[in-house]
Amino acid sequence: MDKIDRAIIAQLQRDARISNTELADRVGLTPAPCLRRFRRLEQDGVILGYHARVDAESMGRSFEVNVNVELSHKDRETVENFEARVASFDEVIEFRRMFGLPDYFLRIATADLSSYERFVTYKLEDTPGVARVDSHLTMKIIKTTHSME
Repeated sequence: MDKIDRAIIAQLQRDARISNTELADRVGLTPAPCLRRFRRLEQDGVILGYHARVDAESMGRSFEVNVNVELSHKDRETVENFEARVASFDEVIEFRRMFGLPDYFLRIATADLSSYERFVTYKLEDTPGVARVDSHLTMKIIKTTHSME
């Protein structure tokens, strides 16, 4: 991957709907070689897909909480069952297993505080193996990026 490939990726991360002609112009190529590079990046698995960013409030999911979860037992069966169950919850929009503590980091999106409370009480804390749930509400989003997802 060279400087031009990186420039193509950077432009697509800003606007995946950009035309090939505009993309070529922005990275200093003519359209044909730009399209060849673009297709190669897709074929090589560098570009994994394209996504629509959706307004969370319009979808009834504007209440977002960052959650740390610690497990009571860390045997393979508990971990695998926990991961499968939590990954299936619609409210979970990001789910990461961490090194050290906490064991897991989750981003949860619900309509409001009461729906979040129901999620924690009846889904998350009801999941076998959960020892601790620690919720963090965002005061203000300073920067967010949707690249490298």
